[in-house]
Amino acid sequence: MRLGVNIDHVATVRQVREAREPDPIAAAVLAELAGADGITVHLRSDRRHIQVRDLELLKQVISTKLNVEMAATREMVRIVTRIHPDQVTLVPERKNELTTTGGLDVVRHADELTEKVSRLQTEGIRVSIFVDTNKVQIRKARMVGADAIEINTGPYADADECEQHKLLERVKEAAEYAERQNLEVLAGHGLTYVNVRPVSVIQEIVELNIGHSLVSRAVLVGIERAVREMRELLVRS
Repeated sequence: MRLGVNIDHVATVRQVREAREPDPIAAAVLAELAGADGITVHLRSDRRHIQVRDLELLKQVISTKLNVEMAATREMVRIVTRIHPDQVTLVPERKNELTTTGGLDVVRHADELTEKVSRLQTEGIRVSIFVDTNKVQIRKARMVGADAIEINTGPYADADECEQHKLLERVKEAAEYAERQNLEVLAGHGLTYVNVRPVSVIQEIVELNIGHSLVSRAVLVGIERAVREMRELLVRS
């Protein structure tokens, strides 16, 4: 199981004061030293946290996978085809949202996504699409040419104890279906030290992307310890 560490909220703290610190690049390097298998950042159109300059520096500095979450817009495609991260994850983006609130509607945007996916892959960039646990959306992700999907674990993470088992089953079924569609299966959103273990043992899922919980823990114990503690939870027996 690979661990992708999302460092957006390190940049969020920096941008609150429009200062130089804390430095998300330094956080990425420390996360790698602690065992992260990749670094994930979301370059939003409003630039509320990660900046283009951060992507440029991360590309030069990190030695693991650089995964850039982004909306499927011409602006974002232009930026990433210049910087060349290892992977992009296409996500929906809405104004004034606190965080990404659901999977991308691949069915509705299929024609546009087919063109964008092809353009990115031509540049040697792998493409993942953030989707809900919906088989129609997963099948369409394969049809538009995606290499992978990232299953939205937000509903599972946010549910009460009574609902979590049912929603975990949906994640598992979605992962199994995606693998049958020859898609690499990733997952993320809302995962914490408390709820990550049941998701981490789903065999079809090969990578989890985790941000807010890790950065919150890092405020108290440091980024290296926070990553190591999460890394230990992902070890499959």
